[in-house]
Amino acid sequence: MFSSSTLRRGEANDINRLQPAPRYLGQARIGGVLYDLGPYPGLVLGGAEPVLGEVYAIAPELERQLDVIEEVAPVPSGEYARRHVELVLDGRPLRCLVYEIDPARVRGRPRITTGDWLQRR
Repeated sequence: MFSSSTLRRGEANDINRLQPAPRYLGQARIGGVLYDLGPYPGLVLGGAEPVLGEVYAIAPELERQLDVIEEVAPVPSGEYARRHVELVLDGRPLRCLVYEIDPARVRGRPRITTGDWLQRR
């Protein structure tokens, strides 16, 4: 699981407070654009800008909880969609779950040009 959002350590929805506990694998970057939506960011995949995030190994039970947090289950809100992306972590390719925001939801919103939600302040 790749998180560039409030699921990162120390943030409002810190994934490390959930059970079963995830296993932190490291930081990675993926191509995309990060937008500031006020209390949380939105990631649109694609593009050349690197977006920084944390990578975790997660159990299926935790994945179901994340789906609820990101409102893709039990009834999808339409704000986020589940995607799988290939990234490189420690020189190895890794397929990761990412929650991508619907591009229509970020129209007119400011970009986080650093690509890092934690540096937006």
